[in-house]
Parts: sequence; C-alpha cells; structure tokens
Amino acid sequence: MKAGKVWTGIKAASGAALIAGMMVMSATPDASAQSLFDGCPSGAILERFVEFGRTGKMPPDLGKWLNDAEAQKVEPWKPFDNVDYVGVCWVSSWLVQTDDGYVLIDTLYGPFIGQLIENLKSTGVDFADIRYVLMTHGHFDHVGGAAALKPLLPNARFVMTQGGWDEAVESARKSESTPRAWKMIEPDMVVKDGDTIELGSNSFRVVETPGHTWGTASYLFDARDGDDTYRAITIGGLGLNAIDGPTQVEAYIESVDRVRALVETGDEKVEVHLTTHGFSNNLDENRQKHLARKPGDPNVFVDPQALLSQVETLRAGAVERLEVEKKK
Repeated sequence: MKAGKVWTGIKAASGAALIAGMMVMSATPDASAQSLFDGCPSGAILERFVEFGRTGKMPPDLGKWLNDAEAQKVEPWKPFDNVDYVGVCWVSSWLVQTDDGYVLIDTLYGPFIGQLIENLKSTGVDFADIRYVLMTHGHFDHVGGAAALKPLLPNARFVMTQGGWDEAVESARKSESTPRAWKMIEPDMVVKDGDTIELGSNSFRVVETPGHTWGTASYLFDARDGDDTYRAITIGGLGLNAIDGPTQVEAYIESVDRVRALVETGDEKVEVHLTTHGFSNNLDENRQKHLARKPGDPNVFVDPQALLSQVETLRAGAVERLEVEKKK
C-alpha cells in the first residue's frame, strides 16, 4: 500500500474516536503488543490504521502497541547533518541544530516522554541550548509532552498558532474525565502564517495548513547534507480524522495545494519531507537505506517527487471526502 493511502483510510474514523481509542488503551506492555509488528514496518502499520479507519474502532492489539514504550522504541538517528530523529515508531519528533542553539519539533506524549528525554540526551544536546519547541497542532500525540518538557528546557519558547493553542488547551480539558488525562501548558509564543523564526544561520518559516485541524501549521527549515543545503518541510497534519464539515475539507485541499506549490514553484524550493508520522511515507524503510548509504550516494530523503506523489494521493482522498461531507 502506498504511504499516503493510510490517511484516506483513517478519514472514516471520527476525531473523537481516534483520540479516545488511543488514549484509553493500556500503556502496560504485553506479549501481544510487542509481537504485533517486527520493527517499525510502514506498510503493516498502515494496514492496521486503515482497519481502524474503516471500522471506527481501535483494534485492541494496535491500541496496546501505540502505548507500549518498549515496542515503540527507536534509537536516535540522523537523516541530515543538522537533524536528529528523536521520536518513536508511530509519531515523530525532530531536533534541528543551528550554530546558535536547537529547535525541537513536536513533543510526543504520555508513555513516550521519558523516551524522548533519553533520546535527546543521547544526541549530546544541552537542554539549556534548546531555544524553541515548534508544535504542529493541538492533538495530544504532538503536544502532550509539553508540560513535562517545559521545566527541563529553561530557555525554550513553546510555539504554535493561536488555533493550535486553543485546540490543545480544549483537548486537554476534555481529557480530564478519561483514563488517559493529560495536561497542556499555558500558551507561550503564538505564530501566524508567514512568520519566520531566525536561529543562527537557519530560518524556520511558519506555513499555516489548516485541514487536519483548524490550527495546524507546517514548518520549513534548512537541512544540511555535507556541502549541500536543502529546504525541508514538516507538514503539520495529513489525516482527515477530525473533520467537522465540508468547509474544513476545503481548507485541507487548499493546504495540500499550497504544499504542492512550495515544491513545484515556491521560491524556497522544498525538496525534503520530514514527516510527523513515519508510516505515512516509509520513514523507517528510508532510514535503513540511509544508514546503508555509501559515499557519493544521494540522500534518500531528498525526494521532491515522492512528496508530490504523497500530496496528490492526499488531495484525491480529500476530494472524495468532500463529496461525502456535502451529502451529510
């Protein structure tokens, strides 16, 4: 199955079902959770998420796997000289180094906060040198670790759009009566479309891409590979799993069209997609290719055509979803 198709499958599940299903599953590891997948195979994970999307019900073994820290563990690795992957199998976190400090993208959540902290330590980063935490949107899996990280990062500003902050605070409030309650920090730094955060010689541009949620933002930044520098994007959200009507789907289509323009005609020449969920574009398989790379080989993550293909698949699914929403 092509990576982008998972989001077409997941779109059948409501946002409430998705969040509730992931939050209520036990975080206690067991044999079934640890044996569900061998490693972090994108295709197999996609298939299970499509099943979830089709039925609207979280498969119990998938739910346990999603909250099993041991089964999710991924050692940090570097797709680019200045970028470390510090996330887990199913949800990403990226650490970007500049010559004036670090930027962390997304915070993980719940059982994986400790692992994120250990992953950060293993990169050698001084936590006092992390200057910004860029958060993509208000869903718990991307911002649920902010409350634990904030006291550990004394010089960091936590960054999101106003819509992102609003949805995160509201989502955390609604979780208070559930078995997997989580807390959100008070809004810190609010950004909007077109804002640029300069740190050292790198620049992090905010591109608001509503659709996955209304507050979703994507971030552009430089990724270095030897003597070459490429413009990378972390797209803030790809799924249609929290839609409240046709207007939101229309916003989603406009957002993926905007991403396509950034790749095809944008003055920043986006060539790299460092995704928020690795199974959406074969992150682990590309990691293995990257680790086997020989001198002179191209970097597998510099692949604008793969990003365009993913965007096209996402757009086609959104057009179908729009017709469904209009008939409701």
